[in-house]
Amino acid sequence: MKSCLFFAAILLLLAGADAGAQRRPPVPLTPPARVRLIPAPSIRLTGDVDSSSPAVWDGSDGSPRLFVVTSTAGRPSRASGEDVSQLGDAEPVELEPWPIGGVWMEAVIPDVNGTWYGFFHNEVPATEICGDDQRVYPRIGAARSVDQGATWTNLGVIFEASPDTFVCDTGNTYFVGGVGDLTALLDADQHDVYIYFSQYGREVSQEGIAVLRLPWADTDNPVGKVTVWNDGVWLPPDAIEDDTGELHWVYPSATPILPTGKPWHTGEQVDQFWGPSIHWNEGLQQYVMLMNRARDDAFSQEGIYVSFNERLDAPASWSTPLKIIDGGGWYPQVIGLELSSGTDRWAATVARFFMSGWSDYYIEFSPAE
Repeated sequence: MKSCLFFAAILLLLAGADAGAQRRPPVPLTPPARVRLIPAPSIRLTGDVDSSSPAVWDGSDGSPRLFVVTSTAGRPSRASGEDVSQLGDAEPVELEPWPIGGVWMEAVIPDVNGTWYGFFHNEVPATEICGDDQRVYPRIGAARSVDQGATWTNLGVIFEASPDTFVCDTGNTYFVGGVGDLTALLDADQHDVYIYFSQYGREVSQEGIAVLRLPWADTDNPVGKVTVWNDGVWLPPDAIEDDTGELHWVYPSATPILPTGKPWHTGEQVDQFWGPSIHWNEGLQQYVMLMNRARDDAFSQEGIYVSFNERLDAPASWSTPLKIIDGGGWYPQVIGLELSSGTDRWAATVARFFMSGWSDYYIEFSPAE
């Protein structure tokens, strides 16, 4: 899981000549960045981890403190401290009403008024669809906290896959389908939240990393408000009323932003990117995405990869992913080192590099020569 020092030059994809590619912004020919891992004293997030772990600086109590939300076994916890190396014990957080199944809080965006908006991965047992199957299907929900993440109000499920994309006879160890394993960032204009997520559908076109967009103004009432990136167009969901008059939302399929190699659900070799974590890198003036690459339906790790983009709203413009570690642990992410500003969503030239809640390295970014 460890790697020697290295530099990596990343070549960007050229826009194609097809109609979809013509909608893409021009892609620069020069490599966007170099990356180096630097061995560092080991630190561990104080909560157990089996998802991404959002970090938030909050000074509403008088002095800035770093809060980190960790999740394991479907239960989030929260710790705080003077910086990421000095976190106190993690304590369970409350979410009301609790949804069916487990919850992993994977992204948090704070508002200037002190309110936090969280986006969570929710795993629902697949028994209603697949009988006695003990596996699950994930979906994406939203929540709000006004007490620095100690308690959360569940704002509802904001995106889920259609049951006709599920595969009950799948070879996948965990999922019969669904969407989750996400990251979320507010754009620079504070107009939209972009949610990059993983999808595990039946068809190759329903697999891989994809993107949702939620207006920032709708974060208090987000259900039915996301649009889905589909081949260069942001498509809204359809509202379907059932016999009781209750509205249900049917979402269009999402186009994966990176090519899928070998699909999920075969029980054989897999080639899939999943679990994106994105931050704005101040030194590069670009967004950086770290992601896992699976090689089988048990999510065995082929490696950890990095990609770059100048814009959240241009999903087709992410650079060709380049491996930075062979194998490695799940849920790679950064946490910036700058007091009062460094988080999993913002970092400068050098940050802490985490896998599965552990950090044995700094990660350094520099412009390509």
